[in-house]
Amino acid sequence: MIKPNPERERFSVPHAARDPEILKDRNLENEDIFEIIRNPPDVGAIRIFEKPEFWDSTTGLIKAVTTQGTATIHLPLVPLSLDGAQWHLLKHTLTNSEPNTLGASIQNELTRQLMLDKDKKHRSFSWKLLRTVKGAFLATKYQGDTALTIPPFFQNAMRGKERIWGEEIATPQPTTINWWGLDDKEKLNLTPTLSATDNWILLTHPLGTSKKPSPLSERRNW
Repeated sequence: MIKPNPERERFSVPHAARDPEILKDRNLENEDIFEIIRNPPDVGAIRIFEKPEFWDSTTGLIKAVTTQGTATIHLPLVPLSLDGAQWHLLKHTLTNSEPNTLGASIQNELTRQLMLDKDKKHRSFSWKLLRTVKGAFLATKYQGDTALTIPPFFQNAMRGKERIWGEEIATPQPTTINWWGLDDKEKLNLTPTLSATDNWILLTHPLGTSKKPSPLSERRNW
């Protein structure tokens, strides 16, 4: 019996070599990478730089530099490395109209995230799962965790009564909740909303039996 061999990509003849769309050599009027980003050329082109370029992404009093898609932020206690896109999100959502507080806000989020990482009960769910859960109620709000791990596809993010980003809306919103991403006080603040509404999904471990009645034992929406 002869089994057909799959068409594997070979080092000697990569599949890209068979692509009929071959880019022609072009001369760019401006070779400055930052100018190319700000004013892209009218024709498609690939520019290869031998050395990585550094982009000063400083905001307010927080010094930051971005290179190869990674931003290094100089916080008061320790430097922090983030994806450049995440740094762009944080510096526009955590300022609270006061750019000078950005460093303290990120430091607080980092300190809390390190505590959650040590908590054996805490779970950091994949974006694929959270997108699926979000779609069940078309959730616009996320409760729990920190600004360093909350997905950007939630319009509003909170912990209990604390707003992380987004707008403060009086009417209850469809919400996705990571229960173990909240502390006891934040869970207590959130309980009245859970008792009065049903447009939420709560992610947690099995609660088991408890002698103390709670809205979670009475209304399990997950």
